[in-house]
Amino acid sequence: MAVITLPYKYLERLTRTDKKTILDKIALIGSDVERTEEDHADVEFFPDRPDLFSTEGVARAMRGYLGIETGLPSYQVKPSGISFTVDPALVTIRPVLGAAVIRGVEFDDESIQSIMSLQESLHWAVGRGRSKVAIGIHDLDTVKPPFRYIASPRSRKFIPLDYTEEMTMDEILEKHPKGRDYAKIVKDFPLFPLIVDKDDHVLSFPPIINGERTRVTIDTKNILLDTTGTDTRAVGVAVNIICTAMAEAGATIESVGIGGVQTPTLAPAERTVSVQECSRLLGIDLTSATMTSLLQKMRFGAVPVGGDKVKVQVPCYRADIMHDWDLFEDVAIAYGYDRIQALPPATFTVGKPHPVQVNAALAREAFCGLGYLEVMPFTLTNEDTLYKKMRREEKSGVLHVMHPISIENTVVRTELLPLLLEFLALNRHRELPQRLFTVGDVVDSCLTYQQAAGVSMHPDADFSEAYASADAVLHELSIDYTVKESADMAFIEGRRGDIIVAGKKIGVFGEIHPFVLNAFELEHSVAAFEFDLRAVPGYPAL
Repeated sequence: MAVITLPYKYLERLTRTDKKTILDKIALIGSDVERTEEDHADVEFFPDRPDLFSTEGVARAMRGYLGIETGLPSYQVKPSGISFTVDPALVTIRPVLGAAVIRGVEFDDESIQSIMSLQESLHWAVGRGRSKVAIGIHDLDTVKPPFRYIASPRSRKFIPLDYTEEMTMDEILEKHPKGRDYAKIVKDFPLFPLIVDKDDHVLSFPPIINGERTRVTIDTKNILLDTTGTDTRAVGVAVNIICTAMAEAGATIESVGIGGVQTPTLAPAERTVSVQECSRLLGIDLTSATMTSLLQKMRFGAVPVGGDKVKVQVPCYRADIMHDWDLFEDVAIAYGYDRIQALPPATFTVGKPHPVQVNAALAREAFCGLGYLEVMPFTLTNEDTLYKKMRREEKSGVLHVMHPISIENTVVRTELLPLLLEFLALNRHRELPQRLFTVGDVVDSCLTYQQAAGVSMHPDADFSEAYASADAVLHELSIDYTVKESADMAFIEGRRGDIIVAGKKIGVFGEIHPFVLNAFELEHSVAAFEFDLRAVPGYPAL
Protein backbone atom coordinates (compact mmCIF):
# COMPACT_ATOMS: atom_id res chain seq x y z
CA MET A 1 0.00 0.00 0.00
CA ALA A 2 1.25 3.50 -0.86
CA VAL A 3 0.67 6.44 1.47
CA ILE A 4 0.59 9.73 -0.44
CA THR A 5 0.90 13.19 1.11
CA LEU A 6 -1.65 15.61 -0.31
CA PRO A 7 -0.91 19.32 0.43
CA TYR A 8 -4.26 21.09 0.74
CA LYS A 9 -3.41 24.27 -1.20
CA TYR A 10 -1.91 22.42 -4.15
CA LEU A 11 -4.72 19.85 -4.13
CA GLU A 12 -7.45 22.53 -4.03
CA ARG A 13 -5.80 24.43 -6.86
CA LEU A 14 -5.65 21.35 -9.11
CA THR A 15 -9.07 19.96 -8.15
CA ARG A 16 -10.82 23.33 -8.26
CA THR A 17 -12.79 22.74 -5.08
CA ASP A 18 -12.28 22.90 -1.31
CA LYS A 19 -10.44 20.37 0.84
CA LYS A 20 -13.54 19.39 2.86
CA THR A 21 -15.37 18.29 -0.28
CA ILE A 22 -12.33 16.32 -1.40
CA LEU A 23 -11.71 14.62 1.95
CA ASP A 24 -15.40 13.75 2.33
CA LYS A 25 -15.42 11.93 -1.02
CA ILE A 26 -11.88 10.66 -1.54
CA ALA A 27 -12.52 7.37 0.26
CA LEU A 28 -15.20 6.53 -2.31
CA ILE A 29 -12.62 6.21 -5.12
CA GLY A 30 -10.75 3.48 -3.24
CA SER A 31 -8.56 5.13 -0.63
CA ASP A 32 -8.16 5.41 3.11
CA VAL A 33 -7.37 8.70 4.84
CA GLU A 34 -4.58 7.83 7.26
CA ARG A 35 -4.35 11.20 8.98
CA THR A 36 -5.23 14.84 8.47
CA GLU A 37 -2.86 17.61 9.51
CA GLU A 38 -3.14 21.39 9.41
CA ASP A 39 -1.67 21.74 5.91
CA HIS A 40 -1.93 18.25 4.39
CA ALA A 41 -3.54 14.82 4.52
CA ASP A 42 -1.85 11.42 4.23
CA VAL A 43 -3.94 9.08 2.09
CA GLU A 44 -3.37 5.40 1.35
CA PHE A 45 -4.03 3.91 -2.10
CA PHE A 46 -3.90 0.36 -3.38
CA PRO A 47 -0.80 -0.55 -5.44
CA ASP A 48 -2.95 -1.35 -8.51
CA ARG A 49 -3.60 2.39 -8.98
CA PRO A 50 -0.13 3.95 -9.38
CA ASP A 51 -1.75 6.82 -11.31
CA LEU A 52 -3.07 8.02 -7.93
CA PHE A 53 0.36 8.17 -6.31
CA SER A 54 0.62 11.95 -6.78
CA THR A 55 -1.39 15.04 -5.93
CA GLU A 56 -1.86 15.63 -9.66
CA GLY A 57 -3.31 12.15 -10.23
CA VAL A 58 -5.64 12.40 -7.24
CA ALA A 59 -6.88 15.81 -8.39
CA ARG A 60 -7.61 14.46 -11.88
CA ALA A 61 -9.62 11.55 -10.47
CA MET A 62 -11.51 13.74 -7.99
CA ARG A 63 -12.50 16.28 -10.65
CA GLY A 64 -14.20 13.44 -12.50
CA TYR A 65 -15.81 11.86 -9.44
CA LEU A 66 -17.14 15.22 -8.26
CA GLY A 67 -18.47 16.05 -11.72
CA ILE A 68 -16.16 19.04 -12.16
CA GLU A 69 -14.52 17.62 -15.29
CA THR A 70 -15.60 14.27 -16.72
CA GLY A 71 -14.56 12.12 -19.63
CA LEU A 72 -11.18 11.27 -21.13
CA PRO A 73 -8.35 13.71 -20.31
CA SER A 74 -6.65 14.96 -23.47
CA TYR A 75 -2.86 15.15 -23.61
CA GLN A 76 -1.19 16.67 -26.65
CA VAL A 77 2.26 15.37 -27.56
CA LYS A 78 4.52 16.95 -30.17
CA PRO A 79 7.99 15.83 -31.30
CA SER A 80 10.88 17.39 -29.39
CA GLY A 81 13.50 16.74 -32.06
CA ILE A 82 15.60 15.02 -29.39
CA SER A 83 16.79 11.46 -29.86
CA PHE A 84 18.37 8.57 -27.98
CA THR A 85 20.53 5.76 -29.27
CA VAL A 86 20.65 2.45 -27.39
CA ASP A 87 23.82 0.36 -27.18
CA PRO A 88 23.17 -3.24 -28.40
CA ALA A 89 25.41 -4.47 -25.56
CA LEU A 90 22.62 -3.57 -23.12
CA VAL A 91 20.38 -6.37 -24.38
CA THR A 92 21.50 -8.72 -21.59
CA ILE A 93 21.90 -6.00 -18.96
CA ARG A 94 19.02 -3.51 -18.96
CA PRO A 95 17.62 -3.31 -22.49
CA VAL A 96 14.43 -1.21 -22.29
CA LEU A 97 14.45 2.59 -22.48
CA GLY A 98 11.57 5.05 -22.34
CA ALA A 99 11.93 8.83 -22.39
CA ALA A 100 10.10 12.12 -22.78
CA VAL A 101 10.70 15.86 -22.67
CA ILE A 102 8.56 17.90 -20.27
CA ARG A 103 8.61 21.65 -20.87
CA GLY A 104 7.18 24.68 -19.14
CA VAL A 105 7.48 23.28 -15.64
CA GLU A 106 6.47 25.68 -12.85
CA PHE A 107 7.80 24.14 -9.65
CA ASP A 108 7.08 25.25 -6.12
CA ASP A 109 7.89 23.39 -2.91
CA GLU A 110 4.70 21.33 -3.06
CA SER A 111 4.80 20.38 -6.74
CA ILE A 112 8.48 19.40 -6.76
CA GLN A 113 7.91 17.24 -3.69
CA SER A 114 4.91 15.65 -5.41
CA ILE A 115 6.86 14.60 -8.51
CA MET A 116 9.79 13.25 -6.46
CA SER A 117 7.42 11.26 -4.25
CA LEU A 118 5.68 9.92 -7.36
CA GLN A 119 9.04 8.79 -8.71
CA GLU A 120 9.85 6.81 -5.56
CA SER A 121 6.34 5.35 -5.30
CA LEU A 122 6.58 4.10 -8.90
CA HIS A 123 9.96 2.55 -8.13
CA TRP A 124 8.14 0.46 -5.52
CA ALA A 125 4.79 -0.25 -7.18
CA VAL A 126 5.81 -0.63 -10.84
CA GLY A 127 9.58 -1.00 -10.67
CA ARG A 128 9.82 -3.73 -8.03
CA GLY A 129 12.48 -1.82 -6.12
CA ARG A 130 14.08 -0.46 -9.33
CA SER A 131 14.93 -3.94 -10.65
CA LYS A 132 12.13 -3.84 -13.22
CA VAL A 133 11.89 -0.07 -13.78
CA ALA A 134 14.05 2.85 -12.68
CA ILE A 135 13.19 6.51 -13.34
CA GLY A 136 15.54 9.43 -13.89
CA ILE A 137 14.35 13.07 -13.87
CA HIS A 138 16.89 15.60 -15.18
CA ASP A 139 17.19 19.33 -15.76
CA LEU A 140 17.25 19.34 -19.57
CA ASP A 141 18.90 22.76 -19.78
CA THR A 142 22.14 21.46 -18.19
CA VAL A 143 22.91 18.92 -20.95
CA LYS A 144 22.96 18.71 -24.75
CA PRO A 145 21.13 16.27 -27.02
CA PRO A 146 21.36 13.81 -28.68
CA PHE A 147 21.67 11.32 -25.84
CA ARG A 148 23.17 7.86 -25.69
CA TYR A 149 22.18 4.91 -23.52
CA ILE A 150 25.37 2.84 -23.35
CA ALA A 151 27.00 -0.14 -21.68
CA SER A 152 29.93 1.50 -19.90
CA PRO A 153 33.12 0.15 -18.32
CA ARG A 154 32.77 -0.03 -14.55
CA SER A 155 35.78 2.28 -14.15
CA ARG A 156 33.92 5.28 -15.66
CA LYS A 157 33.91 8.28 -13.31
CA PHE A 158 31.31 10.98 -12.69
CA ILE A 159 29.92 13.03 -9.81
CA PRO A 160 26.83 11.27 -8.40
CA LEU A 161 23.86 13.15 -6.98
CA ASP A 162 24.49 14.76 -3.56
CA TYR A 163 28.29 14.41 -3.92
CA THR A 164 31.01 16.88 -4.95
CA GLU A 165 33.81 14.51 -6.01
CA GLU A 166 34.01 12.10 -8.93
CA MET A 167 33.62 8.39 -8.18
CA THR A 168 33.94 5.31 -10.33
CA MET A 169 30.77 3.31 -10.83
CA ASP A 170 32.20 0.52 -8.66
CA GLU A 171 32.96 3.08 -5.93
CA ILE A 172 29.37 4.36 -6.15
CA LEU A 173 28.09 0.84 -5.46
CA GLU A 174 30.36 0.59 -2.42
CA LYS A 175 30.15 4.07 -0.92
CA HIS A 176 27.03 5.91 -2.08
CA PRO A 177 23.88 5.16 0.00
CA LYS A 178 21.84 4.49 -3.14
CA GLY A 179 24.65 2.37 -4.53
CA ARG A 180 24.66 0.16 -1.46
CA ASP A 181 20.87 -0.10 -1.54
CA TYR A 182 20.57 -1.16 -5.18
CA ALA A 183 23.97 -2.66 -6.04
CA LYS A 184 22.49 -6.16 -6.17
CA ILE A 185 20.61 -5.27 -9.37
CA VAL A 186 23.74 -4.64 -11.48
CA LYS A 187 26.83 -5.76 -9.54
CA ASP A 188 27.27 -9.02 -11.46
CA PHE A 189 27.28 -7.41 -14.93
CA PRO A 190 30.65 -6.86 -16.67
CA LEU A 191 29.44 -3.48 -17.98
CA PHE A 192 27.09 -0.96 -16.39
CA PRO A 193 24.20 0.99 -17.99
CA LEU A 194 24.89 4.70 -18.39
CA ILE A 195 23.12 7.65 -20.01
CA VAL A 196 25.35 10.39 -21.48
CA ASP A 197 24.78 13.50 -23.60
CA LYS A 198 26.40 14.81 -26.78
CA ASP A 199 29.44 16.06 -24.82
CA ASP A 200 29.74 12.76 -22.91
CA HIS A 201 28.46 14.26 -19.67
CA VAL A 202 26.76 11.67 -17.44
CA LEU A 203 23.05 12.09 -16.81
CA SER A 204 22.34 8.83 -15.04
CA PHE A 205 23.70 5.48 -13.89
CA PRO A 206 20.43 3.53 -13.91
CA PRO A 207 19.03 2.05 -11.76
CA ILE A 208 21.38 3.47 -9.11
CA ILE A 209 21.77 7.25 -9.17
CA ASN A 210 21.61 10.37 -11.35
CA GLY A 211 24.55 12.63 -11.95
CA GLU A 212 24.86 15.82 -9.92
CA ARG A 213 25.03 17.84 -13.16
CA THR A 214 21.33 17.31 -13.96
CA ARG A 215 19.91 17.90 -10.46
CA VAL A 216 16.30 19.15 -10.60
CA THR A 217 15.62 22.23 -8.47
CA ILE A 218 12.73 24.60 -7.92
CA ASP A 219 14.19 26.74 -10.75
CA THR A 220 14.10 23.92 -13.31
CA LYS A 221 11.88 24.74 -16.30
CA ASN A 222 12.46 21.85 -18.69
CA ILE A 223 12.85 18.18 -17.80
CA LEU A 224 14.28 15.16 -19.55
CA LEU A 225 12.65 11.97 -18.30
CA ASP A 226 14.47 8.68 -18.72
CA THR A 227 13.00 5.35 -17.69
CA THR A 228 15.04 2.17 -17.99
CA GLY A 229 14.21 -1.41 -17.15
CA THR A 230 13.69 -4.99 -18.16
CA ASP A 231 9.98 -4.92 -19.01
CA THR A 232 8.67 -2.87 -21.94
CA ARG A 233 5.12 -2.49 -20.63
CA ALA A 234 6.21 -1.47 -17.12
CA VAL A 235 8.62 1.13 -18.51
CA GLY A 236 5.83 2.55 -20.68
CA VAL A 237 3.45 2.70 -17.74
CA ALA A 238 5.96 4.69 -15.66
CA VAL A 239 6.57 7.15 -18.50
CA ASN A 240 2.84 7.66 -19.09
CA ILE A 241 2.04 8.21 -15.41
CA ILE A 242 4.78 10.79 -14.86
CA CYS A 243 4.09 12.64 -18.12
CA THR A 244 0.35 12.89 -17.50
CA ALA A 245 0.90 13.99 -13.90
CA MET A 246 3.18 16.79 -15.09
CA ALA A 247 0.68 17.72 -17.79
CA GLU A 248 -2.00 18.04 -15.09
CA ALA A 249 0.30 20.56 -13.39
CA GLY A 250 0.46 22.65 -16.57
CA ALA A 251 3.55 21.34 -18.36
CA THR A 252 3.67 20.37 -22.03
CA ILE A 253 4.83 16.94 -23.17
CA GLU A 254 7.13 16.25 -26.10
CA SER A 255 8.13 12.89 -27.53
CA VAL A 256 11.66 11.58 -27.95
CA GLY A 257 13.00 9.43 -30.76
CA ILE A 258 14.36 6.07 -29.61
CA GLY A 259 15.56 3.85 -32.39
CA GLY A 260 13.49 5.84 -34.88
CA VAL A 261 10.27 5.48 -32.82
CA GLN A 262 8.64 8.47 -31.14
CA THR A 263 7.71 7.88 -27.51
CA PRO A 264 5.44 8.48 -25.63
CA THR A 265 2.18 8.94 -27.52
CA LEU A 266 -0.11 9.13 -24.46
CA ALA A 267 -2.85 7.69 -26.67
CA PRO A 268 -5.78 5.85 -25.02
CA ALA A 269 -6.54 2.17 -25.56
CA GLU A 270 -9.97 1.16 -26.81
CA ARG A 271 -12.30 -1.69 -25.92
CA THR A 272 -16.03 -2.40 -26.23
CA VAL A 273 -17.88 -3.80 -23.21
CA SER A 274 -21.30 -5.30 -22.57
CA VAL A 275 -23.85 -3.39 -20.50
CA GLN A 276 -25.74 -6.61 -19.79
CA GLU A 277 -22.65 -8.38 -18.46
CA CYS A 278 -21.80 -5.41 -16.24
CA SER A 279 -25.35 -5.31 -14.85
CA ARG A 280 -25.28 -9.04 -14.14
CA LEU A 281 -21.98 -8.91 -12.28
CA LEU A 282 -22.83 -5.82 -10.22
CA GLY A 283 -26.45 -6.72 -9.54
CA ILE A 284 -27.78 -3.36 -10.67
CA ASP A 285 -29.89 -2.39 -13.69
CA LEU A 286 -27.91 -0.29 -16.15
CA THR A 287 -28.61 1.20 -19.54
CA SER A 288 -25.90 2.03 -22.04
CA ALA A 289 -26.46 5.74 -21.37
CA THR A 290 -26.16 5.29 -17.59
CA MET A 291 -23.05 3.13 -17.90
CA THR A 292 -21.50 5.68 -20.26
CA SER A 293 -22.08 8.46 -17.75
CA LEU A 294 -20.56 6.44 -14.90
CA LEU A 295 -17.47 5.61 -16.94
CA GLN A 296 -17.02 9.26 -17.87
CA LYS A 297 -17.21 10.10 -14.18
CA MET A 298 -14.16 7.83 -13.71
CA ARG A 299 -12.30 9.72 -16.48
CA PHE A 300 -12.80 7.21 -19.29
CA GLY A 301 -13.91 8.16 -22.75
CA ALA A 302 -17.22 6.36 -23.35
CA VAL A 303 -19.98 6.36 -25.97
CA PRO A 304 -22.97 4.00 -26.34
CA VAL A 305 -22.77 1.56 -29.26
CA GLY A 306 -26.18 0.01 -29.86
CA GLY A 307 -28.42 -1.05 -27.02
CA ASP A 308 -26.00 -3.31 -25.11
CA LYS A 309 -22.50 -2.04 -25.87
CA VAL A 310 -20.34 0.85 -24.73
CA LYS A 311 -17.15 1.82 -26.52
CA VAL A 312 -14.54 2.80 -23.94
CA GLN A 313 -11.30 4.76 -24.30
CA VAL A 314 -8.94 3.83 -21.48
CA PRO A 315 -6.47 6.58 -20.45
CA CYS A 316 -2.81 5.70 -21.01
CA TYR A 317 -2.08 6.03 -17.27
CA ARG A 318 -4.62 3.36 -16.23
CA ALA A 319 -2.26 0.39 -16.16
CA ASP A 320 -4.70 -1.59 -14.03
CA ILE A 321 -7.31 -2.02 -16.79
CA MET A 322 -6.54 -5.47 -18.19
CA HIS A 323 -10.03 -6.99 -18.45
CA ASP A 324 -13.59 -5.81 -19.00
CA TRP A 325 -14.29 -6.56 -15.37
CA ASP A 326 -11.73 -3.95 -14.33
CA LEU A 327 -13.94 -1.40 -16.08
CA PHE A 328 -16.99 -2.83 -14.35
CA GLU A 329 -15.29 -2.24 -11.01
CA ASP A 330 -14.95 1.44 -11.87
CA VAL A 331 -18.62 1.50 -12.86
CA ALA A 332 -19.44 0.20 -9.37
CA ILE A 333 -17.22 2.84 -7.75
CA ALA A 334 -18.89 5.61 -9.77
CA TYR A 335 -22.35 4.22 -9.02
CA GLY A 336 -21.51 4.04 -5.29
CA TYR A 337 -21.16 0.84 -3.30
CA ASP A 338 -23.39 2.41 -0.66
CA ARG A 339 -26.24 2.51 -3.20
CA ILE A 340 -26.07 -1.20 -4.06
CA GLN A 341 -28.83 -2.98 -2.18
CA ALA A 342 -27.70 -5.66 0.27
CA LEU A 343 -29.61 -8.92 -0.05
CA PRO A 344 -29.37 -12.11 2.06
CA PRO A 345 -28.10 -15.17 0.18
CA ALA A 346 -30.79 -17.33 -1.42
CA THR A 347 -29.42 -20.45 0.30
CA PHE A 348 -28.92 -20.60 4.07
CA THR A 349 -25.98 -22.66 5.31
CA VAL A 350 -24.12 -23.20 8.58
CA GLY A 351 -20.35 -23.29 8.34
CA LYS A 352 -17.86 -25.26 10.37
CA PRO A 353 -14.07 -25.20 10.57
CA HIS A 354 -12.24 -27.20 7.93
CA PRO A 355 -10.07 -30.00 9.40
CA VAL A 356 -7.00 -28.30 7.92
CA GLN A 357 -7.72 -25.14 9.89
CA VAL A 358 -8.52 -27.07 13.07
CA ASN A 359 -5.14 -28.80 13.05
CA ALA A 360 -3.32 -25.63 12.04
CA ALA A 361 -4.90 -23.86 15.02
CA LEU A 362 -3.79 -26.69 17.34
CA ALA A 363 -0.25 -26.41 16.01
CA ARG A 364 -0.24 -22.64 16.56
CA GLU A 365 -1.45 -23.12 20.13
CA ALA A 366 1.33 -25.61 20.81
CA PHE A 367 4.04 -23.32 19.40
CA CYS A 368 2.76 -20.32 21.33
CA GLY A 369 2.77 -22.39 24.50
CA LEU A 370 6.52 -22.93 23.97
CA GLY A 371 7.12 -19.20 23.63
CA TYR A 372 7.43 -19.06 19.83
CA LEU A 373 6.13 -16.07 17.83
CA GLU A 374 4.23 -16.65 14.59
CA VAL A 375 5.37 -15.12 11.30
CA MET A 376 3.78 -15.39 7.85
CA PRO A 377 6.33 -15.79 5.03
CA PHE A 378 5.42 -15.14 1.41
CA THR A 379 4.15 -18.04 -0.68
CA LEU A 380 6.57 -17.20 -3.51
CA THR A 381 10.31 -17.60 -3.03
CA ASN A 382 13.28 -18.80 -5.10
CA GLU A 383 15.45 -21.87 -5.65
CA ASP A 384 18.47 -20.22 -4.04
CA THR A 385 16.66 -19.81 -0.71
CA LEU A 386 14.87 -23.17 -0.75
CA TYR A 387 17.76 -25.35 -1.85
CA LYS A 388 21.18 -23.80 -2.50
CA LYS A 389 21.44 -22.00 0.83
CA MET A 390 19.96 -25.03 2.61
CA ARG A 391 22.41 -27.54 1.03
CA ARG A 392 19.40 -29.48 -0.25
CA GLU A 393 18.67 -31.01 -3.64
CA GLU A 394 15.89 -29.34 -5.62
CA LYS A 395 12.65 -31.30 -5.57
CA SER A 396 11.29 -32.64 -8.84
CA GLY A 397 7.83 -31.28 -8.08
CA VAL A 398 8.73 -27.60 -7.75
CA LEU A 399 6.08 -25.30 -9.22
CA HIS A 400 7.84 -22.54 -11.19
CA VAL A 401 6.37 -19.11 -11.91
CA MET A 402 6.05 -18.71 -15.68
CA HIS A 403 6.69 -14.94 -15.73
CA PRO A 404 8.34 -13.99 -12.42
CA ILE A 405 8.45 -10.29 -11.57
CA SER A 406 11.86 -10.63 -9.90
CA ILE A 407 14.59 -13.16 -9.15
CA GLU A 408 13.31 -13.32 -5.56
CA ASN A 409 9.94 -14.75 -6.62
CA THR A 410 10.48 -17.60 -9.07
CA VAL A 411 8.88 -20.65 -7.40
CA VAL A 412 6.09 -21.56 -5.01
CA ARG A 413 7.47 -22.65 -1.65
CA THR A 414 7.92 -26.39 -1.03
CA GLU A 415 9.23 -25.97 2.54
CA LEU A 416 8.75 -23.45 5.33
CA LEU A 417 12.03 -23.77 7.24
CA PRO A 418 14.18 -21.78 4.74
CA LEU A 419 11.74 -18.90 4.93
CA LEU A 420 12.00 -18.82 8.72
CA LEU A 421 15.78 -18.55 8.37
CA GLU A 422 15.19 -15.57 6.08
CA PHE A 423 13.12 -13.99 8.85
CA LEU A 424 15.96 -14.53 11.31
CA ALA A 425 18.35 -12.89 8.84
CA LEU A 426 16.07 -9.87 8.51
CA ASN A 427 15.86 -9.55 12.29
CA ARG A 428 19.42 -10.39 13.27
CA HIS A 429 19.80 -6.88 14.74
CA ARG A 430 17.05 -7.71 17.27
CA GLU A 431 17.62 -9.01 20.77
CA LEU A 432 18.05 -12.74 21.46
CA PRO A 433 16.72 -15.32 21.90
CA GLN A 434 14.47 -15.34 18.85
CA ARG A 435 11.95 -18.15 18.53
CA LEU A 436 9.73 -18.09 15.45
CA PHE A 437 7.26 -20.48 13.86
CA THR A 438 4.98 -20.63 10.86
CA VAL A 439 2.12 -22.86 9.78
CA GLY A 440 0.93 -22.79 6.19
CA ASP A 441 0.57 -24.19 2.71
CA VAL A 442 3.35 -25.65 0.61
CA VAL A 443 3.05 -27.01 -2.94
CA ASP A 444 4.68 -30.16 -4.28
CA SER A 445 3.86 -31.41 -7.79
CA CYS A 446 0.77 -29.16 -7.84
CA LEU A 447 -0.46 -30.75 -4.58
CA THR A 448 -1.12 -28.24 -1.81
CA TYR A 449 -0.79 -29.36 1.80
CA GLN A 450 0.23 -27.89 5.16
CA GLN A 451 3.51 -27.87 7.04
CA ALA A 452 4.66 -26.43 10.34
CA ALA A 453 8.18 -25.25 11.20
CA GLY A 454 9.95 -23.61 14.10
CA VAL A 455 13.37 -22.04 14.71
CA SER A 456 15.17 -20.89 17.83
CA MET A 457 18.27 -18.69 17.57
CA HIS A 458 20.60 -17.85 20.44
CA PRO A 459 24.19 -18.75 21.41
CA ASP A 460 23.14 -21.95 23.24
CA ALA A 461 20.66 -23.30 20.67
CA ASP A 462 21.46 -26.97 20.04
CA PHE A 463 20.17 -30.40 19.07
CA SER A 464 18.61 -31.00 22.48
CA GLU A 465 16.43 -27.88 22.21
CA ALA A 466 15.32 -28.82 18.70
CA TYR A 467 14.42 -32.37 19.83
CA ALA A 468 12.58 -31.17 22.94
CA SER A 469 10.57 -28.52 21.08
CA ALA A 470 9.64 -30.87 18.25
CA ASP A 471 8.60 -33.55 20.74
CA ALA A 472 6.39 -31.11 22.67
CA VAL A 473 4.57 -29.90 19.52
CA LEU A 474 4.14 -33.41 18.09
CA HIS A 475 2.86 -34.67 21.44
CA GLU A 476 0.28 -31.86 21.63
CA LEU A 477 -0.93 -32.85 18.15
CA SER A 478 -1.20 -36.53 19.19
CA ILE A 479 1.30 -37.61 16.52
CA ASP A 480 2.78 -41.01 17.36
CA TYR A 481 6.30 -40.87 15.92
CA THR A 482 9.73 -42.43 16.05
CA VAL A 483 13.14 -40.95 15.29
CA LYS A 484 16.02 -42.18 13.19
CA GLU A 485 19.33 -40.64 12.16
CA SER A 486 18.89 -38.07 9.39
CA ALA A 487 20.94 -37.33 6.30
CA ASP A 488 19.47 -33.83 5.77
CA MET A 489 22.42 -31.64 4.75
CA ALA A 490 20.80 -28.53 6.20
CA PHE A 491 21.67 -29.81 9.68
CA ILE A 492 24.95 -30.75 11.35
CA GLU A 493 25.85 -34.45 10.99
CA GLY A 494 25.22 -36.29 14.27
CA ARG A 495 22.93 -33.49 15.46
CA ARG A 496 19.91 -34.19 13.27
CA GLY A 497 17.02 -36.60 13.26
CA ASP A 498 14.18 -37.61 10.94
CA ILE A 499 10.62 -37.75 12.26
CA ILE A 500 9.02 -41.04 11.19
CA VAL A 501 5.27 -41.80 11.22
CA ALA A 502 3.91 -45.13 9.92
CA GLY A 503 7.29 -45.87 8.35
CA LYS A 504 7.44 -42.61 6.38
CA LYS A 505 9.54 -39.50 6.97
CA ILE A 506 7.25 -36.58 7.79
CA GLY A 507 9.77 -34.11 9.20
CA VAL A 508 13.23 -33.37 10.53
CA PHE A 509 14.82 -31.60 13.50
CA GLY A 510 18.30 -30.65 14.61
CA GLU A 511 20.98 -27.99 14.72
CA ILE A 512 21.41 -25.94 11.55
CA HIS A 513 24.70 -26.46 9.68
CA PRO A 514 27.30 -23.62 9.78
CA PHE A 515 27.24 -23.40 5.95
CA VAL A 516 23.52 -22.65 6.09
CA LEU A 517 24.03 -20.11 8.88
CA ASN A 518 26.65 -18.33 6.78
CA ALA A 519 24.45 -18.44 3.68
CA PHE A 520 21.71 -16.61 5.60
CA GLU A 521 24.28 -14.35 7.34
CA LEU A 522 23.34 -15.63 10.81
CA GLU A 523 25.88 -15.28 13.62
CA HIS A 524 24.36 -17.59 16.25
CA SER A 525 23.35 -21.23 16.49
CA VAL A 526 19.87 -22.19 15.34
CA ALA A 527 17.80 -25.13 16.56
CA ALA A 528 15.05 -25.95 14.09
CA PHE A 529 12.41 -28.47 13.09
CA GLU A 530 9.74 -28.89 10.44
CA PHE A 531 7.04 -31.47 9.83
CA ASP A 532 4.08 -32.36 7.63
CA LEU A 533 0.72 -31.56 9.23
CA ARG A 534 -0.89 -34.39 7.29
CA ALA A 535 0.57 -36.64 9.98
CA VAL A 536 -1.98 -35.35 12.51
CA PRO A 537 -4.56 -38.10 13.25
CA GLY A 538 -7.71 -37.60 11.19
CA TYR A 539 -5.90 -36.44 8.06
CA PRO A 540 -5.94 -38.64 4.95
CA ALA A 541 -3.26 -41.30 4.94
CA LEU A 542 0.19 -40.15 3.81
